Amino acid sequence: MAKRVILFLAVFILIIVGFLPLVVMLVRSIMVEGHVSLAAYRELLNSGREWRLLGHSFALSFLTAMFATLVGLPLGILFGRTDMPFRRLFPVLFTFPLLIPPYVTAVSWVSLLGRDGFLSRTLTPDAAKVVSAWLFGLPGCVMVLFSAFLPIIILLTMAYLKTIDPSVEEAGRLVFGWPQVLMKITLPLLLPGILFATLLVFLLTLGEYGVPSFLRYHVFAVESFTQFSAFYDFNAATAAATPLLGVTFFALVLERFFLHEKTLHIEPGPGSKYALVIRLGAMGKWFAALTGLLCLLVVVLPFLVLLLRSLSINVYKEAFLRAGDSLLRSILYAAIGASALIILGFFLGYLVQTRAFRFWRAIDSLTIFLFALSGAVMGIGLISLWNRPITNFVYGTPIIIILGYLARYIVIPHRVTVSILGQIPPSMEEAAKVAGASWLQRVGLVVIPLAKRGLVAGWLISYIFCLRDMGITMLVYPPGHDTFPVRIFTLMANGSPELIAALCVLMAGITLVPLGVGGMLYKLKGISLTRIG
Repeated sequence: MAKRVILFLAVFILIIVGFLPLVVMLVRSIMVEGHVSLAAYRELLNSGREWRLLGHSFALSFLTAMFATLVGLPLGILFGRTDMPFRRLFPVLFTFPLLIPPYVTAVSWVSLLGRDGFLSRTLTPDAAKVVSAWLFGLPGCVMVLFSAFLPIIILLTMAYLKTIDPSVEEAGRLVFGWPQVLMKITLPLLLPGILFATLLVFLLTLGEYGVPSFLRYHVFAVESFTQFSAFYDFNAATAAATPLLGVTFFALVLERFFLHEKTLHIEPGPGSKYALVIRLGAMGKWFAALTGLLCLLVVVLPFLVLLLRSLSINVYKEAFLRAGDSLLRSILYAAIGASALIILGFFLGYLVQTRAFRFWRAIDSLTIFLFALSGAVMGIGLISLWNRPITNFVYGTPIIIILGYLARYIVIPHRVTVSILGQIPPSMEEAAKVAGASWLQRVGLVVIPLAKRGLVAGWLISYIFCLRDMGITMLVYPPGHDTFPVRIFTLMANGSPELIAALCVLMAGITLVPLGVGGMLYKLKGISLTRIG
Protein backbone atom coordinates (compact mmCIF):
# COMPACT_ATOMS: atom_id res chain seq x y z
CA MET A 1 0.00 0.00 0.00
CA ALA A 2 2.76 2.45 0.96
CA LYS A 3 4.52 1.71 -2.32
CA ARG A 4 1.54 2.63 -4.49
CA VAL A 5 0.72 5.74 -2.45
CA ILE A 6 4.26 7.14 -2.57
CA LEU A 7 4.78 6.37 -6.26
CA PHE A 8 1.38 7.86 -7.14
CA LEU A 9 2.32 10.93 -5.11
CA ALA A 10 5.57 11.27 -7.09
CA VAL A 11 3.64 11.06 -10.37
CA PHE A 12 1.10 13.59 -9.09
CA ILE A 13 3.88 16.06 -8.21
CA LEU A 14 5.45 15.63 -11.65
CA ILE A 15 2.13 16.35 -13.35
CA ILE A 16 1.47 19.42 -11.17
CA VAL A 17 4.92 21.00 -11.64
CA GLY A 18 5.59 19.93 -15.24
CA PHE A 19 2.58 18.90 -17.30
CA LEU A 20 -0.25 21.05 -15.88
CA PRO A 21 1.52 24.42 -16.43
CA LEU A 22 1.86 23.66 -20.14
CA VAL A 23 -1.82 22.69 -20.44
CA VAL A 24 -2.94 25.86 -18.64
CA MET A 25 -0.62 27.96 -20.81
CA LEU A 26 -2.11 26.60 -24.04
CA VAL A 27 -5.69 26.94 -22.80
CA ARG A 28 -5.14 30.54 -21.67
CA SER A 29 -3.55 31.43 -25.02
CA ILE A 30 -6.78 30.67 -26.91
CA MET A 31 -9.19 32.13 -24.33
CA VAL A 32 -9.83 35.88 -24.58
CA GLU A 33 -12.46 37.33 -22.25
CA GLY A 34 -14.07 33.94 -21.83
CA HIS A 35 -14.22 33.12 -25.54
CA VAL A 36 -12.06 30.98 -27.80
CA SER A 37 -9.83 33.14 -29.97
CA LEU A 38 -6.88 32.32 -32.20
CA ALA A 39 -6.02 35.96 -32.82
CA ALA A 40 -2.48 35.69 -31.43
CA TYR A 41 -1.70 32.72 -33.65
CA ARG A 42 -3.20 34.42 -36.72
CA GLU A 43 -1.18 37.55 -36.03
CA LEU A 44 2.03 35.54 -35.87
CA LEU A 45 1.21 33.70 -39.10
CA ASN A 46 0.17 36.86 -40.93
CA SER A 47 3.20 38.87 -39.83
CA GLY A 48 5.60 36.68 -41.77
CA ARG A 49 7.96 36.58 -38.79
CA GLU A 50 7.28 32.91 -38.13
CA TRP A 51 9.08 31.75 -41.29
CA ARG A 52 12.15 33.82 -40.53
CA LEU A 53 12.14 32.66 -36.90
CA LEU A 54 11.57 29.07 -37.99
CA GLY A 55 14.43 29.23 -40.48
CA HIS A 56 16.79 30.77 -37.93
CA SER A 57 15.81 28.28 -35.20
CA PHE A 58 16.20 25.21 -37.39
CA ALA A 59 19.43 26.42 -38.99
CA LEU A 60 21.00 27.03 -35.58
CA SER A 61 19.77 23.73 -34.11
CA PHE A 62 20.68 21.62 -37.15
CA LEU A 63 24.18 23.03 -37.58
CA THR A 64 24.96 22.81 -33.86
CA ALA A 65 23.75 19.20 -33.62
CA MET A 66 25.55 18.21 -36.84
CA PHE A 67 28.94 19.67 -35.86
CA ALA A 68 28.65 18.39 -32.29
CA THR A 69 27.99 14.87 -33.58
CA LEU A 70 30.68 14.91 -36.27
CA VAL A 71 33.28 15.98 -33.71
CA GLY A 72 31.90 14.40 -30.53
CA LEU A 73 31.45 10.87 -31.89
CA PRO A 74 35.12 10.26 -32.85
CA LEU A 75 36.24 11.99 -29.64
CA GLY A 76 33.98 9.74 -27.57
CA ILE A 77 35.44 6.67 -29.27
CA LEU A 78 39.00 7.94 -28.73
CA PHE A 79 38.34 8.55 -25.03
CA GLY A 80 36.30 5.40 -24.43
CA ARG A 81 37.95 2.77 -26.61
CA THR A 82 41.60 3.63 -27.25
CA ASP A 83 44.84 3.95 -25.30
CA MET A 84 45.33 7.59 -26.41
CA PRO A 85 47.39 9.63 -23.92
CA PHE A 86 45.36 11.89 -21.57
CA ARG A 87 42.13 10.12 -22.55
CA ARG A 88 40.83 10.56 -18.98
CA LEU A 89 41.76 14.24 -18.73
CA PHE A 90 40.25 15.39 -22.01
CA PRO A 91 36.61 14.45 -21.19
CA VAL A 92 36.87 16.52 -18.01
CA LEU A 93 38.16 19.55 -19.92
CA PHE A 94 35.61 19.27 -22.71
CA THR A 95 32.78 18.96 -20.17
CA PHE A 96 33.57 22.33 -18.60
CA PRO A 97 31.40 24.46 -20.99
CA LEU A 98 28.40 22.21 -20.25
CA LEU A 99 28.62 23.00 -16.54
CA ILE A 100 28.06 26.75 -16.87
CA PRO A 101 25.34 28.83 -18.54
CA PRO A 102 26.00 28.87 -22.31
CA TYR A 103 25.92 32.67 -22.41
CA VAL A 104 29.06 32.68 -20.21
CA THR A 105 30.80 30.82 -23.02
CA ALA A 106 29.45 33.48 -25.40
CA VAL A 107 30.92 36.22 -23.18
CA SER A 108 34.30 34.50 -23.27
CA TRP A 109 34.25 34.38 -27.08
CA VAL A 110 33.25 38.04 -27.28
CA SER A 111 36.17 38.85 -24.99
CA LEU A 112 38.40 37.11 -27.52
CA LEU A 113 36.84 37.97 -30.90
CA GLY A 114 34.66 41.04 -30.25
CA ARG A 115 35.56 44.56 -31.38
CA ASP A 116 37.15 45.26 -28.02
CA GLY A 117 38.49 41.70 -27.65
CA PHE A 118 42.05 40.53 -27.39
CA LEU A 119 42.23 39.40 -31.02
CA SER A 120 41.02 42.77 -32.35
CA ARG A 121 44.21 44.37 -31.04
CA THR A 122 46.23 42.37 -33.56
CA LEU A 123 43.89 43.02 -36.53
CA THR A 124 43.14 46.01 -38.72
CA PRO A 125 39.90 47.87 -37.88
CA ASP A 126 38.17 46.45 -40.97
CA ALA A 127 39.23 42.90 -40.16
CA ALA A 128 38.11 43.32 -36.55
CA LYS A 129 34.68 44.44 -37.77
CA VAL A 130 34.39 41.39 -40.05
CA VAL A 131 35.31 38.99 -37.22
CA SER A 132 32.91 40.72 -34.83
CA ALA A 133 30.10 40.63 -37.40
CA TRP A 134 30.76 36.92 -37.92
CA LEU A 135 30.55 36.33 -34.16
CA PHE A 136 27.29 38.26 -33.70
CA GLY A 137 25.08 36.08 -35.85
CA LEU A 138 24.50 32.47 -36.88
CA PRO A 139 28.19 31.40 -37.09
CA GLY A 140 28.93 32.76 -33.61
CA CYS A 141 25.85 31.13 -32.09
CA VAL A 142 26.74 27.78 -33.68
CA MET A 143 30.32 28.00 -32.41
CA VAL A 144 29.28 28.84 -28.85
CA LEU A 145 26.52 26.23 -28.61
CA PHE A 146 28.75 23.65 -30.32
CA SER A 147 31.31 24.00 -27.53
CA ALA A 148 28.54 24.06 -24.89
CA PHE A 149 26.75 20.89 -26.07
CA LEU A 150 29.69 18.93 -27.53
CA PRO A 151 30.17 17.17 -24.14
CA ILE A 152 26.70 15.60 -24.45
CA ILE A 153 27.78 13.69 -27.57
CA ILE A 154 31.16 12.77 -26.07
CA LEU A 155 29.82 11.55 -22.74
CA LEU A 156 26.88 9.61 -24.19
CA THR A 157 29.16 7.99 -26.78
CA MET A 158 31.48 6.85 -23.99
CA ALA A 159 28.50 5.62 -21.96
CA TYR A 160 26.93 3.66 -24.83
CA LEU A 161 30.31 2.10 -25.69
CA LYS A 162 30.15 0.39 -22.30
CA THR A 163 26.83 -1.23 -23.21
CA ILE A 164 28.40 -3.15 -26.12
CA ASP A 165 29.27 -6.77 -25.48
CA PRO A 166 33.04 -6.96 -26.16
CA SER A 167 32.70 -10.50 -27.50
CA VAL A 168 30.88 -9.10 -30.54
CA GLU A 169 33.80 -6.81 -31.40
CA GLU A 170 36.26 -9.57 -30.57
CA ALA A 171 34.57 -11.85 -33.10
CA GLY A 172 34.87 -9.10 -35.69
CA ARG A 173 38.57 -8.71 -34.94
CA LEU A 174 39.13 -12.30 -36.06
CA VAL A 175 38.21 -11.21 -39.57
CA PHE A 176 38.70 -7.44 -39.83
CA GLY A 177 41.02 -4.74 -38.60
CA TRP A 178 39.82 -2.10 -36.16
CA PRO A 179 38.66 0.41 -38.84
CA GLN A 180 36.31 -2.20 -40.35
CA VAL A 181 35.13 -3.36 -36.90
CA LEU A 182 34.28 0.21 -35.94
CA MET A 183 32.40 0.85 -39.18
CA LYS A 184 30.58 -2.49 -39.47
CA ILE A 185 29.98 -3.43 -35.82
CA THR A 186 30.63 -0.71 -33.25
CA LEU A 187 29.00 2.26 -35.01
CA PRO A 188 25.81 0.37 -35.99
CA LEU A 189 25.45 -0.73 -32.35
CA LEU A 190 26.03 2.86 -31.20
CA LEU A 191 23.66 4.38 -33.76
CA PRO A 192 20.47 4.51 -31.60
CA GLY A 193 22.37 6.15 -28.75
CA ILE A 194 24.10 8.64 -31.04
CA LEU A 195 20.82 9.56 -32.73
CA PHE A 196 19.31 10.17 -29.30
CA ALA A 197 22.27 12.35 -28.27
CA THR A 198 22.05 14.31 -31.54
CA LEU A 199 18.32 14.80 -31.07
CA LEU A 200 18.91 16.01 -27.53
CA VAL A 201 21.48 18.58 -28.70
CA PHE A 202 19.09 19.71 -31.44
CA LEU A 203 16.24 20.26 -28.97
CA LEU A 204 18.40 21.95 -26.33
CA THR A 205 19.71 24.33 -28.99
CA LEU A 206 16.17 24.96 -30.24
CA GLY A 207 15.11 26.10 -26.78
CA GLU A 208 18.23 28.12 -25.93
CA TYR A 209 17.53 31.77 -25.21
CA GLY A 210 20.65 33.29 -23.63
CA VAL A 211 23.18 32.82 -26.44
CA PRO A 212 21.00 33.93 -29.41
CA SER A 213 19.80 36.91 -27.35
CA PHE A 214 23.32 37.95 -26.39
CA LEU A 215 24.68 37.44 -29.92
CA ARG A 216 21.65 39.12 -31.52
CA TYR A 217 20.34 36.22 -33.54
CA HIS A 218 16.55 36.13 -33.51
CA VAL A 219 14.97 32.71 -32.94
CA PHE A 220 11.63 31.48 -31.55
CA ALA A 221 12.95 31.26 -27.98
CA VAL A 222 14.05 34.91 -28.06
CA GLU A 223 10.76 36.01 -29.64
CA SER A 224 8.71 34.24 -26.98
CA PHE A 225 10.79 35.66 -24.15
CA THR A 226 10.71 39.19 -25.60
CA GLN A 227 6.95 39.19 -26.12
CA PHE A 228 6.40 38.16 -22.53
CA SER A 229 9.06 40.10 -20.63
CA ALA A 230 9.29 43.28 -22.72
CA PHE A 231 5.75 43.71 -24.08
CA TYR A 232 3.82 41.74 -21.42
CA ASP A 233 1.85 40.12 -24.23
CA PHE A 234 0.99 36.67 -22.87
CA ASN A 235 -0.91 35.43 -25.92
CA ALA A 236 1.80 36.53 -28.37
CA ALA A 237 4.48 34.94 -26.19
CA THR A 238 2.55 31.67 -26.07
CA ALA A 239 1.95 31.75 -29.83
CA ALA A 240 5.69 32.16 -30.36
CA ALA A 241 6.40 29.36 -27.85
CA THR A 242 3.96 26.88 -29.40
CA PRO A 243 6.23 25.91 -32.34
CA LEU A 244 8.95 25.04 -29.81
CA LEU A 245 6.44 22.97 -27.88
CA GLY A 246 5.23 21.23 -31.03
CA VAL A 247 8.66 20.45 -32.47
CA THR A 248 9.91 19.12 -29.13
CA PHE A 249 6.84 16.93 -28.73
CA PHE A 250 7.04 15.56 -32.29
CA ALA A 251 10.78 14.84 -32.01
CA LEU A 252 10.35 12.97 -28.74
CA VAL A 253 7.42 10.97 -30.14
CA LEU A 254 9.79 9.76 -32.85
CA GLU A 255 12.40 8.95 -30.19
CA ARG A 256 9.77 7.12 -28.18
CA PHE A 257 8.78 4.81 -31.04
CA PHE A 258 12.12 4.23 -32.75
CA LEU A 259 14.87 4.62 -30.13
CA HIS A 260 13.33 4.44 -26.66
CA GLU A 261 13.98 0.80 -25.77
CA LYS A 262 17.54 1.05 -27.07
CA THR A 263 18.41 4.21 -25.17
CA LEU A 264 16.43 3.91 -21.92
CA HIS A 265 19.08 2.01 -19.99
CA ILE A 266 22.72 3.03 -20.06
CA GLU A 267 24.18 0.10 -18.19
CA PRO A 268 27.47 -1.76 -18.59
CA GLY A 269 27.05 -4.70 -20.89
CA PRO A 270 28.26 -8.22 -20.16
CA GLY A 271 32.02 -8.28 -19.92
CA SER A 272 32.30 -4.50 -20.22
CA LYS A 273 35.16 -4.51 -17.70
CA TYR A 274 37.15 -6.49 -20.23
CA ALA A 275 36.31 -4.38 -23.28
CA LEU A 276 38.84 -4.43 -26.07
CA VAL A 277 41.19 -1.46 -26.29
CA ILE A 278 42.30 -0.04 -29.63
CA ARG A 279 46.09 0.28 -29.57
CA LEU A 280 47.04 3.42 -31.44
CA GLY A 281 50.80 3.03 -31.17
CA ALA A 282 52.75 6.02 -32.45
CA MET A 283 49.51 7.54 -33.82
CA GLY A 284 48.27 7.99 -30.27
CA LYS A 285 50.50 11.03 -29.75
CA TRP A 286 49.22 12.65 -32.94
CA PHE A 287 45.60 12.05 -31.95
CA ALA A 288 46.35 13.48 -28.50
CA ALA A 289 48.01 16.54 -30.04
CA LEU A 290 45.05 17.21 -32.37
CA THR A 291 42.59 16.69 -29.53
CA GLY A 292 44.63 19.00 -27.30
CA LEU A 293 44.65 21.68 -30.00
CA LEU A 294 40.86 21.45 -30.35
CA CYS A 295 40.46 21.61 -26.57
CA LEU A 296 42.74 24.65 -26.44
CA LEU A 297 40.72 26.46 -29.11
CA VAL A 298 37.16 25.73 -27.96
CA VAL A 299 37.60 25.44 -24.18
CA VAL A 300 40.84 26.75 -22.72
CA LEU A 301 41.61 29.84 -24.82
CA PRO A 302 38.25 31.66 -24.51
CA PHE A 303 38.12 31.16 -20.72
CA LEU A 304 41.77 32.05 -20.32
CA VAL A 305 41.01 35.36 -22.03
CA LEU A 306 38.06 35.84 -19.69
CA LEU A 307 40.31 35.20 -16.69
CA LEU A 308 43.00 37.60 -17.92
CA ARG A 309 40.43 40.35 -18.53
CA SER A 310 39.15 40.06 -14.96
CA LEU A 311 42.54 40.01 -13.20
CA SER A 312 42.00 42.89 -10.80
CA ILE A 313 41.22 42.84 -7.10
CA ASN A 314 39.08 45.96 -7.47
CA VAL A 315 37.03 44.35 -10.23
CA TYR A 316 36.30 41.31 -8.06
CA LYS A 317 35.42 43.58 -5.13
CA GLU A 318 32.90 45.33 -7.35
CA ALA A 319 31.59 41.98 -8.57
CA PHE A 320 30.95 40.79 -5.01
CA LEU A 321 29.44 44.14 -4.09
CA ARG A 322 26.98 44.13 -7.00
CA ALA A 323 26.16 40.42 -7.13
CA GLY A 324 27.23 38.78 -3.85
CA ASP A 325 23.66 38.48 -2.56
CA SER A 326 22.46 36.78 -5.74
CA LEU A 327 25.47 34.42 -5.62
CA LEU A 328 24.49 33.22 -2.14
CA ARG A 329 20.87 32.85 -3.22
CA SER A 330 21.91 30.76 -6.21
CA ILE A 331 23.87 28.37 -4.02
CA LEU A 332 20.97 28.06 -1.56
CA TYR A 333 18.27 27.60 -4.20
CA ALA A 334 20.40 25.13 -6.16
CA ALA A 335 21.02 23.04 -3.03
CA ILE A 336 17.32 22.99 -2.16
CA GLY A 337 16.38 22.25 -5.76
CA ALA A 338 18.91 19.41 -6.08
CA SER A 339 17.68 17.85 -2.82
CA ALA A 340 14.04 18.00 -3.96
CA LEU A 341 15.05 16.64 -7.38
CA ILE A 342 16.95 13.66 -6.00
CA ILE A 343 14.01 12.64 -3.78
CA LEU A 344 11.39 12.95 -6.52
CA GLY A 345 13.73 11.57 -9.17
CA PHE A 346 14.54 8.48 -7.08
CA PHE A 347 10.91 7.44 -6.78
CA LEU A 348 10.15 8.17 -10.44
CA GLY A 349 13.26 6.23 -11.44
CA TYR A 350 12.21 3.35 -9.19
CA LEU A 351 8.76 3.41 -10.82
CA VAL A 352 10.23 3.23 -14.33
CA GLN A 353 12.93 0.67 -13.50
CA THR A 354 10.47 -1.71 -11.78
CA ARG A 355 7.62 -0.81 -14.18
CA ALA A 356 5.38 -0.46 -11.16
CA PHE A 357 2.55 1.13 -13.20
CA ARG A 358 1.39 0.54 -16.76
CA PHE A 359 2.03 4.17 -17.67
CA TRP A 360 5.74 4.03 -16.78
CA ARG A 361 6.71 4.79 -20.39
CA ALA A 362 4.66 7.99 -20.36
CA ILE A 363 6.38 9.14 -17.17
CA ASP A 364 9.82 8.52 -18.64
CA SER A 365 8.93 10.33 -21.87
CA LEU A 366 7.47 13.29 -19.96
CA THR A 367 10.70 13.83 -18.01
CA ILE A 368 12.73 13.95 -21.24
CA PHE A 369 10.17 16.25 -22.85
CA LEU A 370 10.36 18.74 -19.98
CA PHE A 371 14.16 18.75 -20.09
CA ALA A 372 14.31 19.29 -23.85
CA LEU A 373 11.67 22.02 -23.74
CA SER A 374 12.74 25.66 -23.79
CA GLY A 375 13.16 27.19 -20.35
CA ALA A 376 11.19 30.23 -21.53
CA VAL A 377 8.23 28.02 -22.47
CA MET A 378 8.36 26.29 -19.11
CA GLY A 379 8.58 29.63 -17.34
CA ILE A 380 5.51 30.99 -19.14
CA GLY A 381 3.65 27.81 -18.23
CA LEU A 382 4.51 28.17 -14.54
CA ILE A 383 3.35 31.79 -14.55
CA SER A 384 0.09 30.76 -16.27
CA LEU A 385 -0.68 28.27 -13.53
CA TRP A 386 0.56 30.00 -10.37
CA ASN A 387 0.08 33.73 -11.02
CA ARG A 388 -3.19 33.98 -9.10
CA PRO A 389 -4.10 35.64 -5.79
CA ILE A 390 -4.90 32.30 -4.18
CA THR A 391 -1.48 30.85 -5.06
CA ASN A 392 0.62 33.93 -4.36
CA PHE A 393 2.33 32.03 -1.54
CA VAL A 394 3.99 30.08 -4.37
CA TYR A 395 4.26 32.65 -7.15
CA GLY A 396 5.47 35.47 -4.92
CA THR A 397 8.18 33.43 -3.20
CA PRO A 398 11.29 31.44 -4.22
CA ILE A 399 9.11 28.31 -4.21
CA ILE A 400 8.24 29.10 -7.84
CA ILE A 401 11.95 28.87 -8.72
CA ILE A 402 12.23 25.46 -7.05
CA LEU A 403 9.15 24.25 -8.94
CA GLY A 404 10.84 25.35 -12.16
CA TYR A 405 13.92 23.33 -11.26
CA LEU A 406 11.75 20.29 -10.51
CA ALA A 407 9.97 20.56 -13.84
CA ARG A 408 13.00 21.14 -16.05
CA TYR A 409 15.67 18.92 -14.49
CA ILE A 410 13.78 15.94 -13.05
CA VAL A 411 15.09 13.79 -15.91
CA ILE A 412 18.63 13.96 -14.46
CA PRO A 413 18.08 12.16 -11.12
CA HIS A 414 15.36 10.09 -12.74
CA ARG A 415 17.66 8.66 -15.42
CA VAL A 416 20.55 8.29 -12.96
CA THR A 417 18.28 6.25 -10.69
CA VAL A 418 17.09 4.06 -13.55
CA SER A 419 20.68 3.27 -14.54
CA ILE A 420 21.87 2.67 -10.97
CA LEU A 421 18.93 0.46 -10.01
CA GLY A 422 19.48 -1.54 -13.20
CA GLN A 423 22.87 -2.57 -11.79
CA ILE A 424 21.45 -3.75 -8.44
CA PRO A 425 20.35 -7.43 -8.53
CA PRO A 426 16.58 -7.68 -7.87
CA SER A 427 17.37 -10.58 -5.56
CA MET A 428 18.71 -8.12 -2.96
CA GLU A 429 15.31 -6.49 -2.48
CA GLU A 430 13.51 -9.82 -2.82
CA ALA A 431 15.61 -11.32 -0.02
CA ALA A 432 14.64 -8.44 2.27
CA LYS A 433 10.99 -8.98 1.32
CA VAL A 434 11.21 -12.66 2.20
CA ALA A 435 12.73 -11.67 5.56
CA GLY A 436 9.57 -9.66 6.28
CA ALA A 437 10.78 -6.12 5.54
CA SER A 438 8.15 -3.65 4.38
CA TRP A 439 8.58 -1.77 1.11
CA LEU A 440 9.77 1.37 2.89
CA GLN A 441 12.27 -0.69 4.89
CA ARG A 442 13.53 -2.40 1.74
CA VAL A 443 13.99 0.94 0.01
CA GLY A 444 15.60 2.64 3.00
CA LEU A 445 17.82 -0.20 4.20
CA VAL A 446 18.67 -2.04 0.96
CA VAL A 447 18.06 -0.08 -2.25
CA ILE A 448 19.21 3.41 -1.20
CA PRO A 449 22.46 2.23 0.49
CA LEU A 450 23.34 0.21 -2.62
CA ALA A 451 22.52 3.16 -4.89
CA LYS A 452 24.14 5.75 -2.61
CA ARG A 453 27.10 6.70 -4.76
CA GLY A 454 24.93 7.07 -7.85
CA LEU A 455 22.43 9.20 -5.96
CA VAL A 456 25.22 11.47 -4.70
CA ALA A 457 26.41 11.89 -8.30
CA GLY A 458 22.83 12.61 -9.34
CA TRP A 459 22.56 15.27 -6.64
CA LEU A 460 25.77 16.95 -7.80
CA ILE A 461 24.65 17.01 -11.44
CA SER A 462 21.22 18.32 -10.45
CA TYR A 463 22.86 21.00 -8.29
CA ILE A 464 25.01 22.19 -11.18
CA PHE A 465 22.08 22.41 -13.60
CA CYS A 466 19.98 24.30 -11.03
CA LEU A 467 22.92 26.61 -10.38
CA ARG A 468 23.39 27.43 -14.07
CA ASP A 469 19.69 27.81 -14.93
CA MET A 470 18.59 31.10 -16.41
CA GLY A 471 15.77 30.39 -18.88
CA ILE A 472 13.14 29.57 -16.26
CA THR A 473 14.49 31.71 -13.42
CA MET A 474 14.67 34.86 -15.56
CA LEU A 475 10.88 34.74 -16.02
CA VAL A 476 9.60 33.50 -12.66
CA TYR A 477 11.87 34.91 -9.94
CA PRO A 478 10.06 37.20 -7.46
CA PRO A 479 11.40 40.74 -6.85
CA GLY A 480 14.59 40.64 -4.81
CA HIS A 481 15.19 36.94 -5.46
CA ASP A 482 17.20 36.96 -8.70
CA THR A 483 19.88 34.30 -9.00
CA PHE A 484 23.52 34.76 -9.98
CA PRO A 485 23.13 33.79 -13.69
CA VAL A 486 20.18 36.19 -13.98
CA ARG A 487 22.11 39.00 -12.27
CA ILE A 488 25.06 38.52 -14.65
CA PHE A 489 22.78 38.59 -17.68
CA THR A 490 21.01 41.76 -16.57
CA LEU A 491 24.31 43.52 -15.76
CA MET A 492 25.59 42.89 -19.28
CA ALA A 493 23.60 45.87 -20.55
CA ASN A 494 25.54 48.47 -18.53
CA GLY A 495 28.41 46.67 -16.79
CA SER A 496 32.02 47.06 -17.87
CA PRO A 497 33.60 44.17 -19.80
CA GLU A 498 35.99 43.60 -16.87
CA LEU A 499 33.11 43.35 -14.40
CA ILE A 500 31.18 40.92 -16.61
CA ALA A 501 34.33 38.83 -17.07
CA ALA A 502 34.84 38.68 -13.28
CA LEU A 503 31.23 37.66 -12.72
CA CYS A 504 31.53 34.91 -15.34
CA VAL A 505 34.73 33.62 -13.70
CA LEU A 506 32.92 33.52 -10.35
CA MET A 507 30.05 31.65 -12.01
CA ALA A 508 32.49 29.05 -13.32
CA GLY A 509 34.18 28.84 -9.92
CA ILE A 510 31.05 28.17 -7.87
CA THR A 511 30.11 25.49 -10.40
CA LEU A 512 33.45 23.67 -10.33
CA VAL A 513 34.04 23.78 -6.55
CA PRO A 514 31.35 21.20 -5.63
CA LEU A 515 32.57 18.93 -8.42
CA GLY A 516 36.13 19.16 -7.11
CA VAL A 517 35.03 18.48 -3.54
CA GLY A 518 32.89 15.56 -4.67
CA GLY A 519 35.74 14.12 -6.70
CA MET A 520 38.14 14.38 -3.75
CA LEU A 521 35.66 12.68 -1.42
CA TYR A 522 35.16 9.83 -3.88
CA LYS A 523 38.92 9.46 -4.26
CA LEU A 524 39.54 9.49 -0.50
CA LYS A 525 36.74 7.02 0.04
CA GLY A 526 38.16 4.77 -2.65
CA ILE A 527 41.60 4.92 -1.00
CA SER A 528 40.18 4.13 2.45
CA LEU A 529 38.19 1.21 1.09
CA THR A 530 41.29 -0.12 -0.63
CA ARG A 531 43.28 0.04 2.62
CA ILE A 532 40.49 -1.70 4.53
CA GLY A 533 40.41 -4.41 1.90
